[in-house]
Amino acid sequence: MTVKTVEKETLGFQAEVKQLLQLMIHSLYSNKEIVLRELISNASDAADKLRFEALANNGLYENDSDLKIRVAFDKEARTVTISDNGIGMSRQEVIDHIGTIAKSGTREFLSALSGDQAKDANLIGQFGVGFYSSFIIAGKVTLVTRRAGSSEAVQWESAGEGDYTLETVEKPTRGTDIILHLREGEDEFLNDWKLKSIIRKYSDHITLPIVMKKSEWKDGEQVPTDEDEVVNKASALWARSKNDITEEDYREFYKHVSHDFENPLAWSHNRVEGKQEYISLLYIPGKAPFDLYDRERRHGIKLYVKRVFIMEDAEKLMPQYLRFVRGVIDSADLPLNVSREILQHSKDIDAIKAGSVKKVLGLLEDLAENKPEEYSRFWNEFGRVLKEGPGEDFGNKEKIAGLLRFASTNLDTEEQVVSLKAYIERMKEGQDKIYYITADSFAAARHSPHLEIFRKKGIEVLLLSDRVDEWLLGSLTEFDGKPLQSVAKGDLDLGKLEDEAEKEQQKKVEDESRTLVEKIQAALGDKVKEVRVTHRLTDSPACLVAGEHDLSGNLERLLKAAGQKTPESRPVLEVNPGHRLLELLKAENEPARFDDLAHVLFDQALLAEGGQLDDPASFVKRMNSLLA
Repeated sequence: MTVKTVEKETLGFQAEVKQLLQLMIHSLYSNKEIVLRELISNASDAADKLRFEALANNGLYENDSDLKIRVAFDKEARTVTISDNGIGMSRQEVIDHIGTIAKSGTREFLSALSGDQAKDANLIGQFGVGFYSSFIIAGKVTLVTRRAGSSEAVQWESAGEGDYTLETVEKPTRGTDIILHLREGEDEFLNDWKLKSIIRKYSDHITLPIVMKKSEWKDGEQVPTDEDEVVNKASALWARSKNDITEEDYREFYKHVSHDFENPLAWSHNRVEGKQEYISLLYIPGKAPFDLYDRERRHGIKLYVKRVFIMEDAEKLMPQYLRFVRGVIDSADLPLNVSREILQHSKDIDAIKAGSVKKVLGLLEDLAENKPEEYSRFWNEFGRVLKEGPGEDFGNKEKIAGLLRFASTNLDTEEQVVSLKAYIERMKEGQDKIYYITADSFAAARHSPHLEIFRKKGIEVLLLSDRVDEWLLGSLTEFDGKPLQSVAKGDLDLGKLEDEAEKEQQKKVEDESRTLVEKIQAALGDKVKEVRVTHRLTDSPACLVAGEHDLSGNLERLLKAAGQKTPESRPVLEVNPGHRLLELLKAENEPARFDDLAHVLFDQALLAEGGQLDDPASFVKRMNSLLA
């Protein structure tokens, strides 16, 4: 390689890169071997991208279609070099990919880091380490790259301390060379046996040959010869027989395909034959990535056709609510020149997607049934995403619903561990509905006055406080033949859960309170749709109830906070005539004071369910007047 300086400039790292480099060097130092794994994985991706682009432009191969990765070391120079003849990078791509972190959630990720090395190592693993891991063992890194089809090569160099240099050079071959100038004390990497053992341990599954020079013993040490040796198996792991693949092989392949630092939680490896022929190797990660809730960002599945890489993050192969799934699908039926546009209208793709979704949901069902602790880990990481499923995937709605977990009054804790199946098994005799309440926080749901009659009768209620729950309930209206019913909507009818004596007493109270209800209705005017005697309350004076077909109060607040218009609706005010405040109201003969009490009653009910007052000043004025 001849270096010929044409243009050289010094540029500063993005602030987040500088922070990440310092944290990574110190937090991941005990995992030094991952450097080689990450750089080889990147080299493999570069070769995959070349194959894909060359489908449309065969000239990108530049008469060299023998793709490989080369690892070499130089004891005198104290360098380790990882080279590939993949797609390479242009000058701008080097700046974009190495000088900047364009990953969604970067700032949130960095703010979560604490300086606790054990904790930070775990978080950095979730974020992905990639090229930056080089600085764990290298005091300086030199990268020389030329994009396929371009004549201009660029050399990038940095000590990882805040800036880097870029200069234009000559490089006769396409691809990328990464030269690690080792720190003091890292001489273990200047060893043939050590490098080969790391490659076999972490990168044996890489489909490209990873080449090193054969070595021979000379004067008591191993010396490289001129003959090449392929160090890894260089065959597609997913295409091998399951009997030939160890659990460690599966885990290391996951880290390669996902660029994750953690082990996967579970995986499913399947060979499908018949009308469609394909192999799928699908993983459930152990940790959620930082950009999990960025629905626009493509994730997950790599598509191959007959072992040839076609595209990354093929969104048509997995629905949005399973966007956390990682892995590969290798089809024997699709054409090699398949494009994203063709995928949109392919029956083969639809069949592969349906089969893959079935496998993932089956894998989750197996975890839930046989490994509840691991499923609890999964739910804590990905539960809110899975809740998007019933609204997206009607065909699998019941299966997804069986996987959902909720908090409830059964345990009265925030932990989401209650399945709909378990809820039904605990239902009271005569109970025919699954009851729930939604709120903007767990505390608001747990302390809602709407729960009073349910707690008194020992009827379990699901406590829903995730934002996605309102979206979920728009699609999931029943489970196993049992309708889901909000305790804060419609006229409460507990049916067989109330005896005749309770119904007679309720009617008596309604008759005796008719005049009071009419007076409150007149005082509140068009603030309410109706005032009525409650079936729900035992301790609170009043509560607000949405109409059976109206938006819930929580959903209305969420939509307004998002700047969306909501249909005009007025709540029903339910009052508890047995409460001391209602007795005082009933005895009040002064019209102005009655009016103030009625409005305070309404405002308190609104506040109790997490609502906001339209006129806080009037509420305070009325309260002060009443207190005085």
